[in-house]
Formats: sequence, structure tokens, C-alpha cells
Amino acid sequence: MLNTYIIDRIKLLFRKDKELYYTLYEILGFFPHNIDIYKLALMHRSASRRNEKGRPLNNERLEFLGDAILDAVVGDIVYRHFEGKREGFLTNTRSKLVQRETLNKLAQEMGILQLVKSARGNNSHNSYKGGNAFEAIVGAIYIDRGYDACMRFMQKRILAQLINIDKVAYKEVNFKSKLIEWTQKNRVKMEFRLVEQSEDKVGSPKFMYQVVLENVEGCSGTGYSKKESQQMASKLTLQKLKREPQFIDAVFAAKSDRTKMEEEPVAAVPV
Repeated sequence: MLNTYIIDRIKLLFRKDKELYYTLYEILGFFPHNIDIYKLALMHRSASRRNEKGRPLNNERLEFLGDAILDAVVGDIVYRHFEGKREGFLTNTRSKLVQRETLNKLAQEMGILQLVKSARGNNSHNSYKGGNAFEAIVGAIYIDRGYDACMRFMQKRILAQLINIDKVAYKEVNFKSKLIEWTQKNRVKMEFRLVEQSEDKVGSPKFMYQVVLENVEGCSGTGYSKKESQQMASKLTLQKLKREPQFIDAVFAAKSDRTKMEEEPVAAVPV
């Protein structure tokens, strides 16, 4: 009896989109049943087309579904892998595995990003494009083959070959949390100021936030979300604190001035 792989290859000889079938096999580890759902997963909103009802067709709905499925699958894997670990550790580890930077990198390494169709081609500067497409592909797998197939894809294709789950779990990547921890320990006031909010050439929102410590301006960071821009601003500010003694001196001098003012007696409120 011929195995499933050979049967699928024979069937492909009589199908259109043979090249895409083979490419997806290399990426996913199996042949799609419904190639159209994967085509939709690879269609960026800038290349949307309309269906017979006039509704736009792109990968945003599949991205929404894939995001939810990815959270469930990765949460399941992390729960079973790290037996006895507390909820906070599990949540943090799952967040690292599904964060935008990780998904963008996976999309690039696996060849998913190169398959995405957009109005500007594959050279769009939208840093979300690869990660969004990865989530949409997971959504497509779920519709095409179900939850178990999504689990096998993550376990055998991603975690067994591309990501070391233990290395990710114990790597500190949350620069914003590190900066907040430093300010709390040193009783330094901190805020994130929105410097600019704009859109790129395909209409995706962009943000620029700046870290301010005791009214002393730190570094700014740009990203396609508030979280991403604040993370970058925090990372650069932490580096500035380590490398520039005059900057940290200015922060503590400003803190000293503030605390002196707070300690001065307050005049009675006039009657």
C-alpha cells in the first residue's frame, strides 16, 4: 500500500498550484487539503480583493483566529513542558513564544514572509506582516485540519527544529519590566510620553514613545504598536543608563530636587 505522502504527490500531478503545494509542504510538513484557505492566509490587507458580496478578502480574519489558536496551543505545550511552574512563569514564557518579534523571525526563516502578497510586494516595511501571516497560517491549519494538526505543527516543526523552549523561557527580553523594576528600586519617577503617532505607506499605525525619568528625557523608540515602541525606548534607555554616567547623574539630581521640594512645609490653606 502506498503511503499518504506518495498518494498526495501523485494527486498533485493533476492539480494547479503545484508549486505552492510543494512550498507549503516544505514549510508545514504536510500537504494542504484546501489550498484556497492558505492563499487567503498569505494575502496582506493592502492586496485585498472583494468577494461577490463586496466584502474585502485578506488574511485579517485568519490572523484573528490563528492568534487565539496559537495562544491555546502554546499555552498547552508550556503547561505540560514546565511541570510545577507557577502561573506567572507560564504566562511569561507563552508571551515570549508568541510575541511579534518571535513570529516575525519564524515567518522569515520558514519562508512564509516571502510568500505574502501585498500591494507593495514583499518589501513592505510593515514589521507586522510576517508575524500576522504566521498567525493567519495557524488559523488556516486549524480550519483545514483541526486543532491536533496545529499542535503537531508547533511541536514538530517549530519547537523541535526552530525554537529552544527552555532557552526562550529563561531569557530576559522584557526591557520595559526591567526599567520599571530599576525605577521602583531607586524611587525614580518614570513616564512614557507619546512623541508622535503616524501611519506608514500602507496605512499601518506607527508610534514613537520617549522614556522620561524625573523630567529628564531618555531615549525614544518607534514601533507598530505602543508596546513595541515602549519596549524599544526602554531598551535604549537602559543602555544609556549603563553607558553614560552623566545621564544617570542628571536623573538623580532631578530626583533630589523633587524630594527636597516635597519635604518643604506646606503652607496652610487660606480660609
